[in-house]
Amino acid sequence: MITLKNVILRRSAKVLLNGASVTINPGEKVGLVGRNGAGKSTLFALFNGGLHEDGGDFYMPAGWRLAQVAQNMPETEESATDFVVGGDTRLTELREALATAEAAHAADPDDAEAGMALAHAYTDLHDAGEHDAVPRAQALILGLGFKVHELDQPVNSFSGGWRMRLQLARALMCPSDLLLLDEPTNHLDLDALVWLESWLQKYTGTMVVISHDREFLDAVTDVTLHIVHEQLTRYGGNYSAFETLRAQQLELQQAAYEKQQDKIAHLQKFIDRFKAKASKAKQAQSRVKALERMEKVAPLLAEAEFSFEFKEPGNIPNPMLTISEASFGYRQEGAAPKTILSGVNRSVLAGQRIGILGANGQGKSTLVKTIAREMGALAGTVTEGKGLNIGYFAQQELDVLRPQDTPLEHMVRLARELGPTRERTGEQDLRGFLGSFNFSGEMVKQPVGTMSGGEKARLVLAMMVWQRPNLLLLDEPTNHLDLATREALAVALNEFEGTLMLVSHDRALLRAVCDEFWLVGRGRVVDFDGDLDDYQRYLLEEARRVREEAKLAARESASAGAPAAASTQTAAQDRHQRSSQAKPLKRELQSVDDRLAAAATEKAELESRLSAPLPSEEIVEASRRLKAVNDEISRLEERWLELSGEIETLSAG
Repeated sequence: MITLKNVILRRSAKVLLNGASVTINPGEKVGLVGRNGAGKSTLFALFNGGLHEDGGDFYMPAGWRLAQVAQNMPETEESATDFVVGGDTRLTELREALATAEAAHAADPDDAEAGMALAHAYTDLHDAGEHDAVPRAQALILGLGFKVHELDQPVNSFSGGWRMRLQLARALMCPSDLLLLDEPTNHLDLDALVWLESWLQKYTGTMVVISHDREFLDAVTDVTLHIVHEQLTRYGGNYSAFETLRAQQLELQQAAYEKQQDKIAHLQKFIDRFKAKASKAKQAQSRVKALERMEKVAPLLAEAEFSFEFKEPGNIPNPMLTISEASFGYRQEGAAPKTILSGVNRSVLAGQRIGILGANGQGKSTLVKTIAREMGALAGTVTEGKGLNIGYFAQQELDVLRPQDTPLEHMVRLARELGPTRERTGEQDLRGFLGSFNFSGEMVKQPVGTMSGGEKARLVLAMMVWQRPNLLLLDEPTNHLDLATREALAVALNEFEGTLMLVSHDRALLRAVCDEFWLVGRGRVVDFDGDLDDYQRYLLEEARRVREEAKLAARESASAGAPAAASTQTAAQDRHQRSSQAKPLKRELQSVDDRLAAAATEKAELESRLSAPLPSEEIVEASRRLKAVNDEISRLEERWLELSGEIETLSAG
């Protein structure tokens, strides 16, 4: 186990932990939470040996193997598969040991000790998983959203976000007793995030994770450590359980609680207002539940240091915009345009709150960029309502900020660009406005390039609020926001009087602010008639469809590439041998397919049973069986990938 007893931790002169004590037991999945700057990353540095305690006692078993995601951007021409296989440090060590043993045996084939060492090296390598290392690595890579044809591409050919996914896959590949994950979901879309949750739920070691995604924490953790007031407080349960217990504690602190009443009343006002208007639609009911959670933990939200609101738009056209027979995509110099979406017919009406769903690479950002005027439609029309004023938060928006300029300089420039508004634009007025976004004192004159990702994101939000938009287009706005700021954003978006379109892998935010969804996929944009739980099931079905298509394409490719006729007896024998080797694999693949179908049927039946009133003992039994079925489906899907890869290799010859 890991124990801290009266531990003192400092960063420079700042004390982050002062006399902190806590125990983490083997196999526990721990969420580490606290405000930005509270000391979460510093505690990780203690766990991984990057620094030592300044006082007290810290203990971690000496034999524990540690895995964590490297923060540096990988620069290598290695293939994606080889790079991830390299994350298995035990395998790398044993491969080196085998090379040494082979050299010794080659130098003296009659040396009995060298022969024994070689035999041991082969046995150790097999026990460490050498035989299935490549399929294991490729299952991780594909799970994190890569395509089959990208498995052998060089690491350097991928963009920064995709390379960081490979770093994550490399960390998961490493055999470990302790897994440290610092914001692992930042570069993931929702489909990859759902896969990662499933993988981590099966991880048998001890895990400590820092994340600002509350639903991710709920899915993968069973203990929460809260850093507050230089102390570590342990809560049994996931983030939602911690949130409830923490809110109850705050209620008991009556003096502080009374000071929060105005803010709680403010929260309650918009919760009640929404409930009064909510339709019976499945998405709206999901949103009601999210708001009920906010109602329950209102004291905790009121304790947060940060809150803001979007100003009432000057006017709200209706419709906001209309898209007719449009095609969206990219224009390429010297080549035909690349169409991503076609036949798009959509209207965005005043007051709509639309969540945009879709697997990675299907065109969500293309849709948002076109509406935001960053790109032009390839065909058709996008007609804007009179007076449309778009506030756009792009994934790369933080990079657009000028690193050498200060928040105050950004706001002065924005105020000049917008011209006369209802706001006063003197320096003191702009300082006051920035102060409402936690840019206080001399921080308004700090170069943006020296700020954290969360501080930059807050500045972008401040600039959006200043523009008084009537249509908000938000593309992954929470990537750099801590939990308190995400909650503040959810509150502000719920009170926003205009129209909202949101792309996000933060399911808590989607649930809280969206009451309808568009699905972007297979080159189309359609309504999604369901909630986020339905969408997760859709993603799993879509992943299976993609695998089936990949399998079919591999078979067709192998068939097309085969010689029209055997020119020699050797070639015929080779094909026969490969066909014989593939037969048992194909039989097993068919068996896995059949078992997957049966498991999917049983899962649907169990979920249907659990949606109806049942005695408590039947609920427990059905829940236990559902978990077992989900585990079986995950195992079968991994085996399906392995078998498909082996069959594809044999078919390709």
